[in-house]
Amino acid sequence: MSRQEAIFQYKDALKQGQKYYKNALNRGQHPFPPVLDDILDESTVAGRVSLGLVNVPSDLIVGVKSAGRVTALAGNFMPILEEHSEFAAKWISLCEAHLSDEGIRDPIVCTEYMGRFYVQEGNKRASVLKSYGAPRIPAMVTRLIPEYSSDRAVQVYYEFMDFYQKSGLYSMRFSRRGQYEKLQALLGFEPDQVWTEAQRRSFSAALSHFEAAYKKVKAGQQGAVSLSEAMLEMLEVFSLEEIKAQSVAELAQKLTSLWADAIIESEDRAPQLHTEPGSDGQNIVKKIFGLGRIEYAKIAFIYAFDPDKSAWTRAHDLGRLYLEQHMEGRCRVRVYEAYDKDYYAAMQKAVAEGAGLIFATTSPMMDACRRIATEHRNVRVFNCALHRHFSNVHMYYSRIHEAKFITGAIAGAMSEGDTVGYVANYPIYGVPASINAFALGLRMTNPKAKLKLLWSCMPGYPLLEFVKEGVDVISNRDATDPKEPHLAYEWGTYKLHADGSLQPLALPYWDWGRFYERIVKNYMDGTLAQGSAQGGINYFWGLSSGVIDVKLDEELPAGVRALAEILKNGLISGEIKPFRSRIYDQNGLMRCDGEREMSAEEIMGMDWFCDNVEGKLPKLEELLPQSVEMAKILGIGTERRETENEDTAAGG
Repeated sequence: MSRQEAIFQYKDALKQGQKYYKNALNRGQHPFPPVLDDILDESTVAGRVSLGLVNVPSDLIVGVKSAGRVTALAGNFMPILEEHSEFAAKWISLCEAHLSDEGIRDPIVCTEYMGRFYVQEGNKRASVLKSYGAPRIPAMVTRLIPEYSSDRAVQVYYEFMDFYQKSGLYSMRFSRRGQYEKLQALLGFEPDQVWTEAQRRSFSAALSHFEAAYKKVKAGQQGAVSLSEAMLEMLEVFSLEEIKAQSVAELAQKLTSLWADAIIESEDRAPQLHTEPGSDGQNIVKKIFGLGRIEYAKIAFIYAFDPDKSAWTRAHDLGRLYLEQHMEGRCRVRVYEAYDKDYYAAMQKAVAEGAGLIFATTSPMMDACRRIATEHRNVRVFNCALHRHFSNVHMYYSRIHEAKFITGAIAGAMSEGDTVGYVANYPIYGVPASINAFALGLRMTNPKAKLKLLWSCMPGYPLLEFVKEGVDVISNRDATDPKEPHLAYEWGTYKLHADGSLQPLALPYWDWGRFYERIVKNYMDGTLAQGSAQGGINYFWGLSSGVIDVKLDEELPAGVRALAEILKNGLISGEIKPFRSRIYDQNGLMRCDGEREMSAEEIMGMDWFCDNVEGKLPKLEELLPQSVEMAKILGIGTERRETENEDTAAGG
């Protein structure tokens, strides 16, 4: 009976092979498996390593080592010779053995190059096992190592080899740098931690379970997302144990919500930037006919810190109070405290109490935001952050660098020397833009001036160092409420006199109430913009929106005050752009030729400083212990991690 079954199996495989062969010819493509010897330049091989016996994912077996009988197989490894051929007889005999108690015992022999396998011995064995959909095929593997180069694929492959040494897995394959490191971290492993056999089995079991959901979702979605990319996206929101515990149907539902994010990540798509209140994609038809209108909104604010103790949270709390005052009777606004850092529990409570719109006021809440948005697709979630974008979580921040440009110009006019000090908080996205804008404003009023940059997140006392060096104007921490009394050194920019007294000059500040009011109104009239696989929504408003402003000290000289007002009005009207000038970085590279305005994406992603800045971005190992986690979650060039720190978005 097994012989007859083997014959039927060959006939079915033959149909698949001949179909692939004909379609390939019609498309003008090579119809046979690729031959490694024909496509590999041996001079680019840096070495060979025997990996021993490996359970190779069958979908990674893509070709053969040398030509041999390659014309007996189509490119999908299915046979193309008729069933009465010698090849077919041997194939059927192997298939019969596979169906028997004996099975196919001998592993195939493969050469692995750049993560793909090329069969050296055992083409027919591989073909038989592939025809049955075997997920893995035992193989004795020799790895060919390419020379390291600037080719991104080679660089990613080197990262894979490092990952393979730790995990022993071929099942996770990525095309972008940093993703293996990210996977290691999401699993809770140290960067150099070698997986135990139990950890390897646990992960493989979870991946196999998740793959069933992945195949189900992939069939109904657009966009190419690999199993590895989908798994990585899921691990950003749910733990490995949670993935294993959920049913295939539950996983499929959640992956459907995350699919657009996986596309954004895999294709590195830019966010949909809304830079002005009027550019939020309002739907006029909805507005006229009241489609999706909400008569009474339930809104939640999630706080990580007590507003009485955190200046950043206080700024958002003032925005909440503004919202309540200006929309009294139209909405219910509640605060949910998450001082214990259990942001997800706070958001769950908000949803359970009917909240349809959530404002998470600090960046470390992002993981909880994504989870809530994934589990409750009818809830609109906002996170005050700049560093990433997602299809189902809106991000919001402000162009605080515009205010910094003004204070930089004031600093240049008020300084009696050629060095101005700048205290930055954290090396995170958005901070370099503020530093550079300040430096450009400084240059405008004092072309010879240098901006000396120090970091409060590093050991030492920046203010004392500036005093020792005779720096007389300093830019320090910004404020959140200009109406409250402040000590002079709490002002954004101040002058240090010889007698030790401090003179406030100018103070950049946030006024989140205007933002919250506009977003809530759009939410209630059904015109709030939606994210998609084309890119998440990032709100990035500036002076023209009223979300940020600059308070000028009453004793500021009249001429300097007039200059500041001119700059402010120019920034609001759009006639003045801080980054529309000829700009060189510290290495002499021209970043802008002055003929164009730098894009919002370029500004948000800055990781360099203007040539009149003296200082650099600190490395993780240079930071104070309490600042390391901050840099990990939002740091330039790093991936997100959980943090215990506050005031994440107020850096600079």
